[in-house]
Amino acid sequence: MAFFRLTLPALALSAALAVSAAPVFAACSDTAAGFDDWLVTIKQDALAQGISRQAVDSALSGLSYDPKVIKADRNQSHFKQSFEQFSGRMIPPRMKRARNMLNQHASTLSRIEQQYGVPAEVVVAIWGLETDFGAVKGNASTLRSLATLAFDCRRSAFFTGQLIDALRIIDRGDLSAAQMRGGLHGELGQTQFLPSSYVAFAVDFDGNGRRDLLGSSADVLASTANYLRGYGWQPGQPWTEGTGNFQVIKAWNKSQVYSQTVAEFARRLAEG
Repeated sequence: MAFFRLTLPALALSAALAVSAAPVFAACSDTAAGFDDWLVTIKQDALAQGISRQAVDSALSGLSYDPKVIKADRNQSHFKQSFEQFSGRMIPPRMKRARNMLNQHASTLSRIEQQYGVPAEVVVAIWGLETDFGAVKGNASTLRSLATLAFDCRRSAFFTGQLIDALRIIDRGDLSAAQMRGGLHGELGQTQFLPSSYVAFAVDFDGNGRRDLLGSSADVLASTANYLRGYGWQPGQPWTEGTGNFQVIKAWNKSQVYSQTVAEFARRLAEG
């Protein structure tokens, strides 16, 4: 989505993972001054946490501060559209393709629902709203964005944790440093996982040995369902507003309007 979700992953999980993963960093700054020296300490801390030198060097060598990321972070627009406005803008243009995706990936979605308990319609609705079914993932350098935000004093600990988890994704072979491109706040893949959620919930559903949320639709859809299950999705239960499953959708995105739109999109798909 065009707006940044601090709750993708949900804030509670992300904060916990960030605290556990974040190294003790020497400084932060509101400008680029000192970035290169700070990056040296990040490399040392990543190595101390068991991340391979090859992964650290491939990800962080030559990395530079990006003022555009800070500008975007400082100028985030608040979500002000009503449910009627947002759902009316987002759902109708995606309905036909969403139905096509349900048919195209029917076998995979059926296996996903059997394993994770999340209906195909909910997963496809999220997929469509997040990136137009993988068409609009973002092309910013994830590592540069995360390093810039980690060095910035506003949310240093949170984004330092995200940066370390991005290195873990590289180290375990899921993505290369060059492949890590996405949103300006470090969101990755076709349903826009922050690195801590990638580490926690990404699955290799196509069986090729990698958890690829950029290029594998099977991995994307299964990982999205695994995220929802991780937050307490109840199989066979409704997801309308006021239910437990609706609260799980809100763990995906804290915006009430966005969550209502996911639920409504999925309802329309389920009704055919």
